This record gives sequence, structure tokens and C-alpha cells, in this order.
Amino acid sequence: MLTEDQIARYSRHIILKEVGGKGQKKLFDGKVMIIGAGGLGSPIALYLAAAGVGTIGIADADVVDLSNLQRQVIHQTKDVGIAKVLSAKEKMQAINPELTVNTYEEWISAANITDIIKDYDFVIDGTDNFAAKFLINDACVLAGKPYSHGGILQFDGQTITIEPGKSACYRCIFPTPPPKDAIPTCSTAGVIGVLPGVIGTIQATEAIKFLLGKGELLTGRLLTYSALRMRFREVPIKKNGKCPICGDNPTITQVVDELDALNVCDLEK
Repeated sequence: MLTEDQIARYSRHIILKEVGGKGQKKLFDGKVMIIGAGGLGSPIALYLAAAGVGTIGIADADVVDLSNLQRQVIHQTKDVGIAKVLSAKEKMQAINPELTVNTYEEWISAANITDIIKDYDFVIDGTDNFAAKFLINDACVLAGKPYSHGGILQFDGQTITIEPGKSACYRCIFPTPPPKDAIPTCSTAGVIGVLPGVIGTIQATEAIKFLLGKGELLTGRLLTYSALRMRFREVPIKKNGKCPICGDNPTITQVVDELDALNVCDLEK
């Protein structure tokens, strides 16, 4: 039973026939894990909090830096030097005090990721390096956890949703990581500040749709976005029978750190 305050807070959800009171209850009961409290994680965390997702986990070992504030909208100038997960939690609970926000002030690695994601319904990748992205993919596929991949660089972004056992995974597209430092990160190549807002909001939408059981998820389709050209493009992606983790004869049966441990989870800075 919704309280009067909850009915007022979520009234624009409740009047949607796809949501209603029952759908809002599903959001209350939902658990979403966000890995990365930076550019992508910021809009994801804010919108999931506002939507009333009842339990949200957020993992990041970094602290807020002045250079983050150009795009990481969950953090403020007063937060410089504070752990990103604590800064994010403060803003999320300021929007919605009813939330449970679980913070993980640590880099994800093969040693901890399975335990971190195990209690969540949906996982969101808000990281900015290939080692972390492959680690998240592998952990979610092996655990059967649906998740949203997102990536941003300069003026371009991409996102896809993976449902293990049903859709193509990240390794179906990219079987192995590129050589270390072959592709620059946002900290070395730059990123337009609004870009993570576009991609992160789409990722948050996917999580909400999944919890509601409504709409068509972004599975089997890699959505790319060019801010300079203001164009979206969908690239059909099929399950790859030769995929090393979800193919016919998988060779990956446990999570491992692809690159040296110091760089495994250098989240979006």
C-alpha cells in the first residue's frame, strides 16, 4: 500500500498504464548495482533514485577531483576530496530518503565482483576501461545477471543490454580486450561533458524497464551515438557461437583480471 506522500512523489509514474501502483512496487522491490560513480554513474544513480528503485549499490574507490565536475553531475565543488560513493549516496538520498544505498568503496576485481553483484537484479557498467568492461561482462554472464554496458569517449557513445543465455554478450562483439593503452580513455582523450548524460540516462531507462518487465530491452542491438552529428545508429548483434564465454564451447569458466591488477578498475575519472 502506497502512502499519500509516495502517491504524490510517484504520481507521474502511477498514471502510466505500463507502471501504475503495481509497477511502482516492483521498482521499490528492485535492486540495481552501478559500477562506477563517475560520468555514466552520475545520471544513472540520480534517475534510479528519483524513480524509486528501492535498493541501489554503487562501487568506486576513487575520490572526487575538480576535473570530474565538468560531467559528473552527482558531485559538487564541496565534494572534492570525498569518496565518490559517499558523495553519490548523499545526493541520491537527498532526492529520495526512502532508498537503501549500498556503497562499495573499492576497485572491482576478479576477487570481489561475484560477491558484489550476487544480490542485485540488474547491473550497470559505468566504467571507462576495457579490463573492467570485460570483467563485468564475464561476471554477469557466469552469474546469469542481466546488465547494461555503456561506453563514452570524446563525442561518441555506445550502449547495449545483455541478458545472459538469451542475447549476445560483450565478448560476442569483442572477444578479447585490445592491447593495453591501444585506445585512449576519457582522461587522456577528453569527453564532452553532456555525453555521459545521454548514454547514462539510456542505461537507467533499461534498468527501469527490466524491473517493470515492460517494453523492449536493448538486447541484440548496439546503440551508438554521435554528439557531433547528432545521430543514433543501431547495429544488430547476434550471439556468436564462437564466443569464449557464451558460445557453443566456452573457454572462460571463471572471472579473471584481464590486465594487470593496478589497471583493472581505473573507473571513469
